[in-house]
Amino acid sequence: MAGSNCEVAGISTAAICGDGSILEGVSPWVWGTPSTRCYSLSLLTAVTLLHSEQSMAATFRYLLLILTATLLASHVSSTQQQEVQEPEPITRYKQYLRFKTAHPNPNYTAPVSFLLTQAQSIGIQSKILEFVPNKLLLLLTWPGSNPSLPSILFNSHLDSVPAEPDKWAHPPFSAFHSPETGQIFARGAQDDKCISMQYLETIRNLKLTKKFQPIRTIHVSYVPDEEIGAADGMAKFVESKEFRELNVGFVMDEGQASTNDDFRVFYADRAPWNLKIKAVGVPGHGSRMFDNSAMENLMKSVEMITRFRDTQFDVVKAGKAANSKVISVNPVYLKAGTPSPTGFVMNMQPSEAEAGFNIRLPPTADPDLLRKRIAEEWAPSMRNMTYEIIQLGPLRDYKGRPLMTLTNDSNPWWSVFKQAITAAGGKLAKPEILASTTDARFMRELGIPTLGFSPMSNTPILLHDHNEHLKDTVYLRGIEIYESVISSLSSFVEASQEASQ
Repeated sequence: MAGSNCEVAGISTAAICGDGSILEGVSPWVWGTPSTRCYSLSLLTAVTLLHSEQSMAATFRYLLLILTATLLASHVSSTQQQEVQEPEPITRYKQYLRFKTAHPNPNYTAPVSFLLTQAQSIGIQSKILEFVPNKLLLLLTWPGSNPSLPSILFNSHLDSVPAEPDKWAHPPFSAFHSPETGQIFARGAQDDKCISMQYLETIRNLKLTKKFQPIRTIHVSYVPDEEIGAADGMAKFVESKEFRELNVGFVMDEGQASTNDDFRVFYADRAPWNLKIKAVGVPGHGSRMFDNSAMENLMKSVEMITRFRDTQFDVVKAGKAANSKVISVNPVYLKAGTPSPTGFVMNMQPSEAEAGFNIRLPPTADPDLLRKRIAEEWAPSMRNMTYEIIQLGPLRDYKGRPLMTLTNDSNPWWSVFKQAITAAGGKLAKPEILASTTDARFMRELGIPTLGFSPMSNTPILLHDHNEHLKDTVYLRGIEIYESVISSLSSFVEASQEASQ
């Protein structure tokens, strides 16, 4: 069956992945490479094939999936009846928010199944890629009328950070919807399940209601593991044959909420480094004073790092630069001491001490200068110190340029995007560098223009915070904004190409 074409009109399909997992509702055609190990088949032939090619366990799992899907459909129907006055996009958004996708054990199968069902109801193509077992990547495609033009990719991530339920006003995966304020509480409400569903709702409206036909092909990707560095997610996707075949010319990824009327847009991210510094020395009695103990050397480093941090932060506090335009260095752990049954041995100086720091570099920073500072000042070997820099993602693109997307008229994508926001009655704030990090850095490394954008105005910034929420009217307004953005970008044809047609 693998490698063949299954064209069975009007029959639902399922995908069997290399680990035996099964996902229904995918298009009846084969995709991927041996590394992705996925193909699809019709429900009518699935059980027969499973008996011949898969184990009985896989057959049971398949039948269980059918039962689960049936129960889910029944639950959705019941929920919709109960919330008859609620706009359908809000209902679907809340359903998506309820999937428990928080680390360390995010559930990727359930949300992917849900998104596949939505894509199928809209009538767009779908693929599931699995570069790492159990870490699903969903790719949706709406073909354009001129597939020779570079395509547009709208990206979001499936996973979310953990939540502490006892510190929330409502359970973090309940999608509690306040009838008084319209606020919808859930982990991922802002980061970034809102845009995940807004992309789909926009395509639903454009395709089914407005009968819009894009000129450029539109892709929507849902990737795993963005919150933990993306090593098994976007990092692998951009290196794949499947990504190269998309011929992506422009990308939109996640942004952040704005506390005023303007929409924020981001042309770059800060690059994350994790720095571990370790000091060693001769242990001694707690009463002794001697040079070059492990703790003394480490504390000297901490003091120097703190002074550097203060100089960077003073620039921000003086209003001379945004937080995202300086190098931030923040301590995240300190490990030292000799353990005892009651805590630590207090009359003994330890022979080892270690500290960890999270560093964020703006694209304008010189990484070589910072490496030199670390080696010579913060962790010099002459003080019996060693260090490790864990660089999470690229710092420069394939031509050695800073990872930044131009936000002026020399970038035609920027001009089209800006005009689309204006046409929808919105206003853009001054383009920014994002203080944190997103998957956008991987596309910028390839030289692909990429903007970070989440249409949330007049909204408190609550990503990774307790009681993360988004107001229903803000969410619905975001769909209107994306209708203008997606229709404009997918209709854009460069002047030179337009003249040649």
